Amino acid sequence: MRIDILTIFPGMFAPLTESIMKRATEAGHVQIVVTDLRDFALNKHRSVDDYPYGGGPGMIMQAEPFFLAVEYLQKQTASAGKVLLMSPLGERFSQQKAAMLAKEQHLILLCGHYEGIDERVRALVDEEISIGDFILTGGEIPAMVVADAVVRLLPGVLPQEAVADESFVHGLLEYPQYTRPAEFRGMKVPEVLLSGDHEKIREWRRKQSLLLTLTHRPDLLQQANLSDSERQLLLDEAAKRKIELLL
Repeated sequence: MRIDILTIFPGMFAPLTESIMKRATEAGHVQIVVTDLRDFALNKHRSVDDYPYGGGPGMIMQAEPFFLAVEYLQKQTASAGKVLLMSPLGERFSQQKAAMLAKEQHLILLCGHYEGIDERVRALVDEEISIGDFILTGGEIPAMVVADAVVRLLPGVLPQEAVADESFVHGLLEYPQYTRPAEFRGMKVPEVLLSGDHEKIREWRRKQSLLLTLTHRPDLLQQANLSDSERQLLLDEAAKRKIELLL
């Protein structure tokens, strides 16, 4: 996969050269190219923003640099790519969306900044992505979130078993995890995890996943694939805790 990122602050993307992202790049699973949008400005000051028509606060990023940059990348790579705009108007980003994007061969992520972008930029865009209902200074952090979530799902980046039981993969939060020592400051690892009985461990993990989801994200349970016994367990537990639950 190739991920192109268009931004006026390329230095913000240093985290994408560390940890799993670094290993994925070195192994050839992904190529991440960060391009300075100012390279496509058509003025001596390399300015890519201007005052909004009609007045108002802040500066608006111009359409032309985005068009020139995207067209250049598409020509350079001989690929239209999937063009994504980081935007509060977009679809809420999720694990399911990350998995869908991981099937693409080429992503082009557009990062707005300042007060916003010229509306005409949207003519370039295939999809808009939001990472939540809050305001950031620009699209750079959302672009990093999307890139990180997508790259770790690419084949070969992580062992398959490492991502198979993660939170949200099956519509539930992940079960609690422990490592050595077996006891720390009076806090013990649950005995079942030390038993070596894989079926009991599997059952314990499933139950804990259900209960954690009930506690922290009961909204997820409406879409989860539950057995009759699991549904009854949750309803009983919700009644005890006085949690309103619709299953």
